[in-house]
Amino acid sequence: MSDETDPLVLFMPSGRRGRFARGTSLIAAARSLGVHVESVCGGRGICGRCQVEIVEGAFAKHKIVSAADHLSPVAATETRYAEKRILKSGRRLSCAATIEGDLVVDLPSDMAVNTAVVRKAVDTRTFPRDPAIRLLFVEVPEPDMHAPLGDLDRVFAALESDWGLARPTVEHSVLPLLQKTLREGAWQVTCAIAHDHEEDRPHLMAIYPGLKNEAYGIAVDIGSTTIALSLSSLLSGATIAATGAPNPQIRFGEDLMSRVSYVMMNPGGRAEMTRAVREAVQTMIETVSAEANVSTADIMDCVFVGNPVMHHLFLGIDPTELGQAPFALALSGALALPAADLDLTLHPAARAYLLPCIAGHVGADAAAATLSEGPHRQDETMLLVDVGTNAEIVLGNRNRLLAASSPTGPAFEGAEISCGQRAAPGAIERVRIDPLTLEPRFKVIGIDIWSDDPSFADAAAALGVTGICGSGIVEVVAEMFLTGIVTEDGVIDGALAARTPRVVANGRTFAYVLHEAPQRTLTILQTDIRAIQLAKAALYAGIKLLIDRFSQPATADGLRSDPTVRIDRIALAGAFGSFIEPRYAMVLGLVPDCDLDRCKAVGNAAGAGARMALLNRAYRREIETTVSRIEKIETALEPAFQDHFVAAMAFPNKRDAFPALARVQALPNRDAAGMPLPGRSISASGTPDRGRRGGRAGRSA
Repeated sequence: MSDETDPLVLFMPSGRRGRFARGTSLIAAARSLGVHVESVCGGRGICGRCQVEIVEGAFAKHKIVSAADHLSPVAATETRYAEKRILKSGRRLSCAATIEGDLVVDLPSDMAVNTAVVRKAVDTRTFPRDPAIRLLFVEVPEPDMHAPLGDLDRVFAALESDWGLARPTVEHSVLPLLQKTLREGAWQVTCAIAHDHEEDRPHLMAIYPGLKNEAYGIAVDIGSTTIALSLSSLLSGATIAATGAPNPQIRFGEDLMSRVSYVMMNPGGRAEMTRAVREAVQTMIETVSAEANVSTADIMDCVFVGNPVMHHLFLGIDPTELGQAPFALALSGALALPAADLDLTLHPAARAYLLPCIAGHVGADAAAATLSEGPHRQDETMLLVDVGTNAEIVLGNRNRLLAASSPTGPAFEGAEISCGQRAAPGAIERVRIDPLTLEPRFKVIGIDIWSDDPSFADAAAALGVTGICGSGIVEVVAEMFLTGIVTEDGVIDGALAARTPRVVANGRTFAYVLHEAPQRTLTILQTDIRAIQLAKAALYAGIKLLIDRFSQPATADGLRSDPTVRIDRIALAGAFGSFIEPRYAMVLGLVPDCDLDRCKAVGNAAGAGARMALLNRAYRREIETTVSRIEKIETALEPAFQDHFVAAMAFPNKRDAFPALARVQALPNRDAAGMPLPGRSISASGTPDRGRRGGRAGRSA
């Protein structure tokens, strides 16, 4: 048994943590938390598959200081291993190292077995193509003693004659190779021209002999949890490769404020995080280039989006000011710069473009999602929600747009849930609970069948059922509410312990046993329910503030909610939002009432917007103009936030009606119109009445 005096150990990137007695081996601690560390030699220090890295520094959120000397000294088995094989600097063998103090342990991606599944699929929509970089083929007149123009001037003349292109500026690296290139191409060359803004002069960034018809660009969404990157042809517009990876900054902190805190408390912390994310992006570029058989030297343009903290850290900017009021951005407008300034090895003259940020906690990723989903192009009122560790919200239509953010924290990604984990093979992602027996069934990432299938046990034997990821957390809590296991106020009903062995005492509260296995029992605790309540209440309160403001003239004060405001469409964006079933999001009260067929997951909208800006420079101007007219609401400064937050702690909400949801899903403590019933509570027995049973008839498996 551990106690509060034992060292606290956090394993990244899974976010799992626990206290362990001094002298406990790292591999034993990891496995007790369901963190899969491979070891094929039985812990004898021979295979080297159990390598880990210690992240050093102060982690204010967890009130710990992690240091390499909080592990036992290097053991003889590690020394012998390092003599025969490569053991990278800073790495330890977790089978040999024991815990002697607080630690943050990073499981390197090249050692991970159940690596996180990056669920930001690339968007494949087609867009009008007008990239900021073009390849222009020209035939240049040969030198003539009677017309003594320099070679470069004759290139300029050919560009103007054939393409109507005014005299461009020139990349200096072009000049030493110009004459050789012209003669090698027999006076036929291809010019790579960068021309983003129409009012700027075009720029000759490279020149190639003969005809060149290969030029590529990358669009990158730098999320706080995952990075998604796509490689597209600038000539055809087709996306030819894509990849995703966990953001390595997770080891410095799971949420944005933890990373800001790390920078504040650790000299050199900003540089560490900047280097980590840039190296990750470069590795991903090399991965997609190899997959597509493309030279990185042919990548000439890049577009990046991310929330403000990710945006600043990627640019090498200290994000400290974003951690305190007034949450000042170092820069908010769009930015264009050489890709080499970001330590990226691409074409030597490659360009990089970063979309504008909207506000201190509403970043370029929200701007990109807005560009992709286009509320500013519609008459209908759209609610766009990117659910992550910091939810970003945009509400409006072609006449008016508002934006805000809400600090939901990492609960939706499993980090604050007792059996939670990030999406990876072995994680529960779908849950259904029988309303009569209260028995659960579930689906696991990596296994195609449900847990009540006779062949599930065999399938799970190899993979394991290791935890529950974000979408599974939402579904299990919603199912517990719909079946009466959890009350409207978020309390697990202990009276049900007499009815089912799934409800068990846990100290002064109760818990629900979701899965029992010799390796690990997965249980939903009362503290887990509370973590979800806090996260969803923060999100809903932020949405309500936008509805408040949207219901009033832009210059009004003393705003109050107007029930006549109608949300016509809800778009759930991001990796987490893409895997939430909209009905469950509404049952919990993550989002307001809306016709379910108008509430859709839209995938990685931020990545799609980045790709739009990559393939058509007009979209860059469109989002720059749009962001300039978005009204920013700072939730931390709004007096009504707390009132909305308290009401939103209930499932789905203490006072708001959900008539559209009630038409397809009967809700406890609600009438047929979705209005709260005063004084009603779920019965102690949890036996569903006709309305609740009838409500489940239309639920999908």
